[in-house]
Amino acid sequence: RMLSSYKPKNDVKDSYKILELEEGCSLDDVRNSYRNLAKKYHPDSSSGMADSKAFIRVEEAYRVVLSDLTGKQKSDPGEEEEDQFKSKSLQHRHYLSFEGVGIGTPSQREKQYMQFRVDRATEQVLEYRQQRLESRYAGSDLSRAQDVRQSKKVKITQAVERLVEDLIQESMAKGDFDNLSGKGKPLQKFSDSPHIDPMTHNLNRILIDNGYQPEWILLQKEIRETIERLRKSIVAARRKLGEPMTLSEQKQWGRICEQFAEDIRKLNKRVDDFNLVVPILSRQMVHFSTDKEILRARKTYEAVREKVSDSDTKENEGEEGK
Repeated sequence: RMLSSYKPKNDVKDSYKILELEEGCSLDDVRNSYRNLAKKYHPDSSSGMADSKAFIRVEEAYRVVLSDLTGKQKSDPGEEEEDQFKSKSLQHRHYLSFEGVGIGTPSQREKQYMQFRVDRATEQVLEYRQQRLESRYAGSDLSRAQDVRQSKKVKITQAVERLVEDLIQESMAKGDFDNLSGKGKPLQKFSDSPHIDPMTHNLNRILIDNGYQPEWILLQKEIRETIERLRKSIVAARRKLGEPMTLSEQKQWGRICEQFAEDIRKLNKRVDDFNLVVPILSRQMVHFSTDKEILRARKTYEAVREKVSDSDTKENEGEEGK
């Protein structure tokens, strides 16, 4: 349309009205008004007032106002004013495509935009590689210190192994191994399963014979002993208070229950530790409930009290019979 002999139908006054401007406004006001109206009426915009006919009228009015302003301006040989009124690409293209990159026809702008994306991707790759190198060199000191510690551990282990081997050889030279029980006899088979390594099974048997127990078994035993001790202690405390309880005894019972709840909370932490190390899923334990344990203690106390009362009544009946 710019290269053809197309002439707009609007006059200057109507063009100013279409752009919602007054005569004598600046070139920046004209451009800003055109940009806002283009965003509002352009068919490709997401505006709810998009209208192709209204956008065509706005574009024609914009060209008429631009030609009117350029005719009113005085001619200046300086390059700044010539560039200021030079015909530019349509403003709505800068926000609808290509991120405002490039000039010329749409195909030329597309090529320029593709080159811009390639350059930007190359810069991002270089920045990423630089960050990786910086992080690698920053962590080199820490890795070097870890390597030093690991090498020290290896040296200590090798030194201990050499010392043990020297002691064994020295004892064999002295004859300390000549009179051992079972000398010359084959080793006893500990398992008939072909899926178990004999060396591993032998080591496990030696550990078991010397009282070794896995951590989860020790934790399980500790948890059971602790809950039994807590249950006995709270039942004994309830029996000590008697029935019925006075106001001071009720306060004392409340303090006992609070301490019991704190002990149960600590015990549940041990249960969590046990569940993390137990190798069998079906062996995992659930948390102990403070309310259920206190209710259980009350029932136990009532049962013990009934037994005591029954035994007392039987003794009284026996004495009366005598």
